[in-house]
Amino acid sequence: MLAALLALALATLDHDGQSYPLYPATTAQCPDLPSPLTIDGREYVIFEVHDGTFGLADVTLADHPEQVTAAVEFPALAARGLHDAAELDAVATVNGRTWAEIDEAARPGGLSWNGFVAADESAKTVIRADNELVRTLGLTHPDLARPLWHIWNLMQHDLDLDRWSMAHHQWRNVRRLKYHDHWIELDAHDTKGGQKSPFGDPLDGGFWMVFRRALTDDESAWLHEHYGRLDPARWDEMVGTLSRVYTGEMVAFFITWYGFYEGHTAWRVDPVGAARVFGLRTLEELEAAFPGRLDEVLLEHHVAVPGS
Repeated sequence: MLAALLALALATLDHDGQSYPLYPATTAQCPDLPSPLTIDGREYVIFEVHDGTFGLADVTLADHPEQVTAAVEFPALAARGLHDAAELDAVATVNGRTWAEIDEAARPGGLSWNGFVAADESAKTVIRADNELVRTLGLTHPDLARPLWHIWNLMQHDLDLDRWSMAHHQWRNVRRLKYHDHWIELDAHDTKGGQKSPFGDPLDGGFWMVFRRALTDDESAWLHEHYGRLDPARWDEMVGTLSRVYTGEMVAFFITWYGFYEGHTAWRVDPVGAARVFGLRTLEELEAAFPGRLDEVLLEHHVAVPGS
C-alpha cells in the first residue's frame, strides 16, 4: 500500500514539453491546460482544493466499464449515444422488469419519497422526451454523463486517500472544478442509508451532490431580455435549473445505461440545464435549439399518456 501511494504521489502528466504533477500532489498555480483534457486515451481534470492549491487528476472513464456501457436492451444507445425511437418503443422490459413495474417503483412513494419521476410522468415517457431534447441540442447521452463521471471519479480519489470527512459525511477537500473554461462549485455528501434503483439493477445510491455555476451578468441580462415576461416563481425555477445541478451518483449510471435523467423531481439532472452548467452549450445555443421555449423545455413535465 505504501509503495502504491508513493508511486501515485510521484506520477506526472507530460504534455507539450511540460511535466505536471498528478493528484494527490498539488501546485500553487493552476496548471495551464484545458480541463477536461484527453491525452492518449487518458482523461484529466483540473480542480481547486480548499487550501487554495490546484490539482490535476486522472479521471478516465474507460477504467470503469459500467461508466461507458449502455444496457443490453438499448443497442442504439450503446452504438450512437442516443436512443432509436422505434427501438425504444419496442422494448418491453429492462433487466426483466416491465415498464409498469419500473413506474410503480419510480413514482413518488415507491422506492423513494420524492420518486424518480413525477406522479404524472412515466419512465419511458421521460426517457423518450429527454432523448429528443439531447438530440436537438446536438449532444449525446455520454456527452452529458461524462462530466458527472469525471466528478464522481475525482471524488473516488479523495475517498481512497481518506480525504473525505466521514465525521461530517461531506467532501470537504475540493472546492471547485475547472470545466470547459468555467469554474464549477462542488459540494458532495454521503448518507447513512442506501437508495435502490427502480430498474432492478444492482445500484445502491449513497451520495448526493450539488454543482453550481452562477449566471454571469451578461447571461442574466440576456435572460431578462428574452424571458423577463415570466412570473417570479417560474423565473427563479428556470434560473436555478440553468445554474445548479442537484443530484445523486445514481443518475450518472442511469444516463449511461438507460438515457434516463430522472423525471421532474428534486434529483433530476436536466439535460438542457446541465449542458449550460458544464459549458457544453451557451445560453444563446440553448435558445437556438428551443427558440422562445427555453422555460418550457426546462420546466414542463414529460407527462405520461395511456400506452406510454
